[in-house]
Amino acid sequence: MKKFVFLAFALTLSVSVFSQDKMLSSKQLMSYNLYPQSPMRAFQFVGKGNQIAYVQDTVLYTGKPGKAKPCLTLSQLNKVLIASGCESMRYIPGVKFINAKEIQFKTQGKVLRYNLSKKTLTKVADYPSEEAENLDMETSTFKSAYTAGNNLYIYNNGNVHAIESSDQDIVYGQSVHRNEFGINKGTFWSPKGTYLAFYRMDQSMVTDYPLVNTTARIAREQPFKYPMAGMKSHEVTVGIYNTANDSILYLDTRRDESIAERENYLTNLAWDPNEEYLYIAKINREQNHMWLERYDIADGEFDTVLFEEANARYTEPCDPLIFVPNHPDQFLWFSLRDGYKHLYLYNTDGQLLRQVTSGPYEVEGFIGFDAKAENIFIYANRESATGRAAYKVNLQSGIMTLLTPAKGTHSVVINEAGTALIDVYNSVDNPGTAEVRDTKGKVLSTLYQLENPLAEYAMPGIQMGSIKAADGVTDLYYRLITPPNMKKGEKYPTLVYVYGGPHSQLVTDSWLGGGNLYFLYLAQQGYVVFTVDNRGTDNRGFEFESCTHRHLGEIEMADQLEGVKFLQSLPYVDKDRMGVEGWSFGGFMTITMKLAHPEIFKVGCAGGPVIDWKWYEVMYGERYMDTPQENPEGYANNSLLAKAKDLEGRLLVIHGAEDNTVVWQNSIEFIDACIKAGKQVDYFVYPHHEHNVRGIDRLHLYEKMFDYYETFLK
Repeated sequence: MKKFVFLAFALTLSVSVFSQDKMLSSKQLMSYNLYPQSPMRAFQFVGKGNQIAYVQDTVLYTGKPGKAKPCLTLSQLNKVLIASGCESMRYIPGVKFINAKEIQFKTQGKVLRYNLSKKTLTKVADYPSEEAENLDMETSTFKSAYTAGNNLYIYNNGNVHAIESSDQDIVYGQSVHRNEFGINKGTFWSPKGTYLAFYRMDQSMVTDYPLVNTTARIAREQPFKYPMAGMKSHEVTVGIYNTANDSILYLDTRRDESIAERENYLTNLAWDPNEEYLYIAKINREQNHMWLERYDIADGEFDTVLFEEANARYTEPCDPLIFVPNHPDQFLWFSLRDGYKHLYLYNTDGQLLRQVTSGPYEVEGFIGFDAKAENIFIYANRESATGRAAYKVNLQSGIMTLLTPAKGTHSVVINEAGTALIDVYNSVDNPGTAEVRDTKGKVLSTLYQLENPLAEYAMPGIQMGSIKAADGVTDLYYRLITPPNMKKGEKYPTLVYVYGGPHSQLVTDSWLGGGNLYFLYLAQQGYVVFTVDNRGTDNRGFEFESCTHRHLGEIEMADQLEGVKFLQSLPYVDKDRMGVEGWSFGGFMTITMKLAHPEIFKVGCAGGPVIDWKWYEVMYGERYMDTPQENPEGYANNSLLAKAKDLEGRLLVIHGAEDNTVVWQNSIEFIDACIKAGKQVDYFVYPHHEHNVRGIDRLHLYEKMFDYYETFLK
């Protein structure tokens, strides 16, 4: 990757310097209006051509790019809703164009269709709107799967049918494996709506972990299931509900009844287009072996293994297979087998037809196919490791065409024919742009160009660039935010903001470099704020992320210290006033760095920190650390309990008392270790928050941390 450095010390040069003197207040850190606000939303194409549609304010527009006109106002919609016995709405809902004259939308437990020409409203279907959780509506039959408690139901135009019901230890139709492996739901409709696949999770063998509800007159226990690394995991199976004959069968996903078979992870469920088979990426508990398996829906029996993937560190599929339209015997598969995340084309016999994408970059997402399924559209970071662009790739030749040439982070909508796209993007020095383009590169229309919402404020400098990792070879990308109007010869306190863990990328070519108002506020108050994405983070290839396997915190800290060396080379950084801050994995990194290098970090602020990985959950913890039984040395080396004796200076630890991700036990035991070591440590608890402090209380968190820096760092 080429090293790049660019400065954005004045993000809006056209604004008079005399107006750029306002300062952010702490209360404004919660203001969404100081982030770029798109005037348009719900972009889509209408039909196969270039006609677009979007909502602006309270009006739905449609038409050719640059010539779109109002086709429905909120007042017009409310008039017909009220006439039909529905309640009025406060905004235009997200609509889907059925054709050029009809739109469809959901509201108040109904699926409605509105004819733009006749101005008539028709009810298509009902759906459960009040007690339903995990609502999953099938788009052709409009049946809805949903859960209530641990039970699974299907709703069909007013009729409720219980599919499976259970006690507290069995969960139906919900996400499993703690949302790892890309899992974010528990029900999966077949293409024609004939079948519903669903997860059944048996947690009866998992230890109850106690949380305490202190709002009750006498505090009461609220246990939840939390399988810790090396301990018993839950067991998952996959059920198939047949809507035609009201029957249920469970897939034979176990070769035997051994613990190893019962604890396999069943991930990335995908239906074949003909509804004859269900595909599952099965992963062993060790997470170093994956089998892509096919199951026969007629009897639930195992059919075949299409292929396997194995890796001595781990294998982690996060995307189901993608069938090629009009080719039900071909599908695309994401894999990191060559070191980067790329797409491979297979047939349903398990034969690899070709690798579709390749090179030292990551395919970050699949967008869709063109009309003839000759080309696919994807997101990738080929042009820049910190950006994201959209590309067209020919399935046969692999020829890759850049569709979004502007630097930055892009999100696109492609028309049905695959000939045009709506490109919404921003960058470190661009608050936001939306354009309509054809796939040959021509701009058909600019929909908007946002102004800098911070133009009237004293703007900190934002510098992005690269340094070498501790290996002396690998490029690491950083974001450096500096106080506005810095004085020559003056040195400033500096805060290193860190996360550093898997599936993260903090430094991006997006507005403010991926930063936020909190960082700008700190800079306005006279702090330098620095972030670098160390090895172990995402979107840079498998070796880059997985090199930390079995010894979390070591390589990450070595790379962070290279960032510190860079900071110490800057004439305006006060090397005697450096702090470090992070949350979750970043909390673990904050305490790790503070304890190991008190001579560098005067102050640390750690939120929701992992203190000992034996207290973290099975799926994530064992992927990156193996079990405590398999890797006792690794767990001992990165545990922070025995290192509490090394604490010097000021450390503030913050935790949510109802944290169900990094359980409270982590920081409580660390505080106890500090007490036993005779070390003073500062501690703050948010009583009714989980793993993060959300809502209005987040302002309290910002002020708490800022006051700490003002007292002990500045």
